[in-house]
Amino acid sequence: MNSKLVIINVVRWFILLLFQILLLRSMSFYNLANPFIYVLFLLLLPFSTPNLLLYLIAFITGLTIDAFYDTYGVHTAACVVLVFVRILFISVSVSRDNFDEPEPTLGNMGFKWFLLYASLCIFSHHIILFFLETFRLTEFNYTLVRSLLSSIFTLFIVLLIEFIFYNRKAR
Repeated sequence: MNSKLVIINVVRWFILLLFQILLLRSMSFYNLANPFIYVLFLLLLPFSTPNLLLYLIAFITGLTIDAFYDTYGVHTAACVVLVFVRILFISVSVSRDNFDEPEPTLGNMGFKWFLLYASLCIFSHHIILFFLETFRLTEFNYTLVRSLLSSIFTLFIVLLIEFIFYNRKAR
């Protein structure tokens, strides 16, 4: 990874975490849909990032959010699961030999690929997050609906941000 890519990702990390903590922390629609935009940082990490570093970054990101949300490792576990799903999805859908693109963005990978990638990662993050937060099977349906609605809301915001910063690859 070159230094320009590292600086861009560090700035992206600070901006998304500040946005999440300062603005979106108190945003909730009837306690059913909560946006967690900080996952975009984990989604956009470069393909060339080693897996161990991905897990470390996810752990630190989740720990930071846990510190501000007063949760005890819930976001950390969810971020690590997101990175696990990310690694699996990328290893299945993209061949390692020809990583022409540095990052898995909407402009580099196309709408269908990015939508499927972001949907799977965000839903896995949210399902772990809300089930660990609730930690009861008596509220299974409520937690599942909450996970689904929050995933849709977060995916909408992620796609909106990606379209705002859409940079179509020159072919």
